[in-house]
Amino acid sequence: MRIALDAMGGDFAPRETVKGALLAAEELGVEVILVGVQDDIERELARAGANRDNLSIVHAQQVIPMDESHPVEALRRMRDSSILAACNLVAQGDADAVVSAGNTGAMMASAILRLKRLEGADRPAIAIPFPTTAGYCFVVDAGANSESRPHHLLSFALMGDAYARQIGKENPRIGLLNMGEESTKGTELQVQAYELIAKSGCNFIGNIEGKDIPMGHADVVVTDGFTGNIVLKLAEGVGEAMVKILKASVEKSLISKLGALLMRPALRSLKSKMDYSEYGGALLLGVNGVTVIAHGRSNAKAIKNAIRTAKDAVSGNVIESIAQRLQTGGSDRGDSLDN
Repeated sequence: MRIALDAMGGDFAPRETVKGALLAAEELGVEVILVGVQDDIERELARAGANRDNLSIVHAQQVIPMDESHPVEALRRMRDSSILAACNLVAQGDADAVVSAGNTGAMMASAILRLKRLEGADRPAIAIPFPTTAGYCFVVDAGANSESRPHHLLSFALMGDAYARQIGKENPRIGLLNMGEESTKGTELQVQAYELIAKSGCNFIGNIEGKDIPMGHADVVVTDGFTGNIVLKLAEGVGEAMVKILKASVEKSLISKLGALLMRPALRSLKSKMDYSEYGGALLLGVNGVTVIAHGRSNAKAIKNAIRTAKDAVSGNVIESIAQRLQTGGSDRGDSLDN
């Protein structure tokens, strides 16, 4: 299996992306194609001094900045960018999947431009793994679309259902994020989306509230990208704040320090569960090729696990399953199909 990695994408690229590629090539049994400025990649490989088996380089001269606010325009200007070149490899059949921790907007636009949308997926959606008391769920959409229509949320539900099934969640519970459990709650978007998803054949459990997500009440949480991204960023902030508060509390007394020492294994387990690097990356649902978007702050471990996510999606034929689910479950898409 060949995974194209945008070696220049991320806050710590290419140092951490190259290290992550080396880990993936060694531990996951995949070939990683490092896409980016060849001299920079070669320098990091030399610094690592590791075995280069299952690694290759495709040169791309340009790099789209992480803070680029107009990604589509940037892609037009930078036709030799690492993100676009990595997506090209998948489109041409030279790679089985693409992974990037670079500019999210540029990654999405590149995937749509080069890989095209699946039929029935008017809007691609990011499926982010979210830790829960029962393991994890997927929040769909976690930021690909700031505005959505009811039939978009229906396609998010169908795609999330297919993805969850392919990675081992039997009959996944689909919940619609809302401000209350009643079917009449929320804006017109939620009310109409509720009606569509209820007819889709999914295991739809109805509306769920924000507090239900970490409790594991649903396997797939459907929402618009604006709300989903706020949920994601709030959870990240709360997690980091809790760690700081806990550390400050422990330092207050000797008894607290001793208690923390005894609880160290449990605290390490909790930290691991909340650590984004353990989950690696999020699959972009709705494009005709396995596309994984990693966190901008990804370290080597996170890059390796993002590549693992890509590998699992390819092995599980996730794209084919999503395409089929969109066709069999999306016949009733409401009265407006415009984008």
